[in-house]
Amino acid sequence: MTILIIAEKPDMGRKIAEALGGLTKKSGYFESNQYIVTYAVGHLLGLAEPDHYDDRYKRWNLEDLPIVPDKFQLIPSTKTKDQLKLIHTLSKQCSSIVNACDAGREGELIAGYILQYLNIKKPVQRLWISSLTPEAIREGFKNLKNGEEYYPLLTAARCRSEADWLIGMNATRAFTTKFGGPGNVLSVGRVQTPVLAMICDRQDELERFKPQTSYTVEANFQQENTSYTGLWHTEEDVVDRTIADRVSNKVKGKVGRIESYEVKDGAEKPPLLYDLGDLQSDANRMFGFSAKKTLQIAQSLYEDHEIIHYPRTSSNFVAADNIPVMHKVFNLLRSLDKYQTLIFAGDTNLVSSSNKNICRPEKVEDHHAIFPTQKLPGNLNIDEEKLYDLIVRRFIVHFYPSANYRHHRINTVIENEQFKTSIRETMDEGWKVVYKTLKNENKNKDTENTENSEEMNEISNFNFDPEQMSFCISSNTKERVTKAPPAYTEGTLIKAMKHVGRKISDTQLKEGMTDLQLGTPATRDSVIEKLKDQSYIELKGRKISPTSKGRELVSKLRELELAVLTSAEMTAMWEKRLNEIAKGQAAHDKFMHNVIQFTNKIVQKIKDQQTDVANRIQNDFGDCPICKAGKIIEGTRGFGCSRYNEGCKFTIWKVQYGKTISHKHVNDLISKGKTETIKFKNKSKVEYKAKLILMNAEIKLEFVNSRKLKK
Repeated sequence: MTILIIAEKPDMGRKIAEALGGLTKKSGYFESNQYIVTYAVGHLLGLAEPDHYDDRYKRWNLEDLPIVPDKFQLIPSTKTKDQLKLIHTLSKQCSSIVNACDAGREGELIAGYILQYLNIKKPVQRLWISSLTPEAIREGFKNLKNGEEYYPLLTAARCRSEADWLIGMNATRAFTTKFGGPGNVLSVGRVQTPVLAMICDRQDELERFKPQTSYTVEANFQQENTSYTGLWHTEEDVVDRTIADRVSNKVKGKVGRIESYEVKDGAEKPPLLYDLGDLQSDANRMFGFSAKKTLQIAQSLYEDHEIIHYPRTSSNFVAADNIPVMHKVFNLLRSLDKYQTLIFAGDTNLVSSSNKNICRPEKVEDHHAIFPTQKLPGNLNIDEEKLYDLIVRRFIVHFYPSANYRHHRINTVIENEQFKTSIRETMDEGWKVVYKTLKNENKNKDTENTENSEEMNEISNFNFDPEQMSFCISSNTKERVTKAPPAYTEGTLIKAMKHVGRKISDTQLKEGMTDLQLGTPATRDSVIEKLKDQSYIELKGRKISPTSKGRELVSKLRELELAVLTSAEMTAMWEKRLNEIAKGQAAHDKFMHNVIQFTNKIVQKIKDQQTDVANRIQNDFGDCPICKAGKIIEGTRGFGCSRYNEGCKFTIWKVQYGKTISHKHVNDLISKGKTETIKFKNKSKVEYKAKLILMNAEIKLEFVNSRKLKK
């Protein structure tokens, strides 16, 4: 009998088939006398919704909570149920199974759910590889493991899935029925809610921030052919400008001596290869791409064009067997005019298995870092070209040496006043030449190192003699104003989610959790999109800010002593225990018991609350333009005045002229009296452009071309 190999995704199935050789491509699988290779398409199955267990759960009722299934049931995804049926059919033709899903917890869960749902009882072996080179795949098949060895990992994956379901389903239903209402779902989740809290907390910081002004003196010194700038050094901030002015006048035109001088050589390594989070952060900062857009483009480069490796990775490193492939890709890029000069100046000897800035097999989990494949690009659109160029340059820098610097620190004393100077002299640009031709180079700080907070001047050919005196040729008072913490962008939020473990306050919990992340590379963009869809956050340009609905949800959670749902610490606690379960060091039933207890606590806290209209969490779209006394809030079918029961019947229906309008459209109607231009379709499906206009409590159309108003 043949062996059925189940990969996680079509591309992985194809690569396995190519590596094993002799398999014929069929519809949804590959086949030979020895093997059948098929694949999932990500998660083919998920945990069933509450109404699958009992019809009464179709209605959201606080008294029915908590919902805790005796045994969780699986339900197929409607989009991929045909592939699930195919796997079932193929399994009947085979004597054993090889689980070739991704080498990680979620990969184990995908295969485990398939085998459980299809009731496949045949022997299972596990392919555990982190690289998809033909050599790595063939080596993996020589060393297949018994599938039972990974049962603890599967158990941990099930616990994660079921715990997320229990918290998410019950907390969302409880908060919605108590504080939300029809058409106003208050979604709560283990990942999305801490992310929302991060955004709310940053907004609070911004609003509490009060800029502080202080003054210093900037002095320009000359020493024969060498000039440099120093800043007046004081123990405390100087808030009186006249003091700084006096010092500036005192030192101008005077001669100073060098009290101390330090020189230290330093090197800056090339930035690590991209994982998805870093790619999303850079693409957002440089091109304004959303996290979702970057992932979509990267998927296109991977699936449609086949010119980059798998993008949904959390690793910045590669394994040893990837090194020869990287050399081949580097030489292949020589044929592209855009990179020819850079390739000729590069050195393949720098990319080796001994280079720990590139090759760290222990840091590679499901997939290695993103880098180009051995296929040259064809016709790419503008956005695809931009993202591919980022990936290629991040790849090429590793064939260049470190950037070398000489750090000069000077303390100049003049008229008994100290002036500090910090200069970084470029000795060798190294890998940084790769980015010189990039637009927005000044924004592209591709480095894993961060400079200290003192002001650093970067120059070349700095010839300084500490034995000589320095003449102050000019000086001026310089105003300093403290800056508020920046609002999150999608790029900086992705980074914050990736490094959230560094900010855990509990010192005992923090141990071993510094690598903790919120979400995965494959889910972070969807978390952000869900927060937008739930009207918890909004974008103002590239800046993310919370809505009143989002802030009130976080506030309510903390008010109810459920602040753990708003912090990364619960995720850290879960991950710590799940890791122990995966290693067979902790009991899964105790973990689930604690999750159920916490679920009961959430529901009970909400049931104990007294609710009135003022206590409900609603979207607030401003004052009612008709009665001037109520607020515009969202309902099931429209947006209306909060004084509806008092007689104000003003309503903006969600569907206008066949078009479902957005929250921004409602905000614009209330605040400006009209929306931006919207594309509509008439009954004949012909597209036209118009604006919605609020006139005398009615919504009318203003056609963009003719300016004609239509009721």
